[in-house]
Amino acid sequence: MNKTPPANTTVVIPAYNAEKYLREAINSVVRQTRPAAAIMIVDDGSTDGTPEIAQSYQGVTYVHQANAGVAAALNHGVRLTNTNTIAFLSADDVWAPEKLELQHIALAGQSRTLVFGHMHHFLSPELPPELTRTLACPPEPMPAFSAGTLLAAVEDIRAVGPFNETFQVGEFMDWYGRAKDAGLVTTMLDATVSMRRVHSSNHSTKTLRNQSYAPVLKALIDRRRALQGKL
Repeated sequence: MNKTPPANTTVVIPAYNAEKYLREAINSVVRQTRPAAAIMIVDDGSTDGTPEIAQSYQGVTYVHQANAGVAAALNHGVRLTNTNTIAFLSADDVWAPEKLELQHIALAGQSRTLVFGHMHHFLSPELPPELTRTLACPPEPMPAFSAGTLLAAVEDIRAVGPFNETFQVGEFMDWYGRAKDAGLVTTMLDATVSMRRVHSSNHSTKTLRNQSYAPVLKALIDRRRALQGKL
């Protein structure tokens, strides 16, 4: 029987006041069919029970920073990572059990490659019906070029550069655009690797009602124009 290759992935989970869903997120990493070498919770200045939950897990690294946003938490995690590969998970989402195993198979032998997979949105079960009717939740899994569906070599993440900490939303969209401009290749698995929780106060609902992707799109357009000007 073939042995599972040694685990070499750090999973970075940025968390801000995440006590409600953090255990489910961590448990979905713990239950991976290919274990992660390290799980790192980067607490972005939480004032709830996030620290206690994170520190209750043996082998989970807990890191605290002053509140600075998702991009800063992701960057902090990347800086502290000492494995060959890295993956990210939002503190209110969960992974499919085979995520890391399937993505390591796809990444094996590849260089400068970002491996993604499909994402399935779900309505958080504690929500009342009158609220669920107001939340958009796609019924079928869909290809997702997002941080939560990514597995990549740490050296490739660092080569592209840090996530832009001036963006309150769209920090991964900006980073992915820079990665494509740098010539990194993407692989999209035909498998659901992540489940995105839709609820009343998460980053994909409340925050996006009040923030705009315009700065991210402008940065992308300006960068593309600059690149064309150098040709």
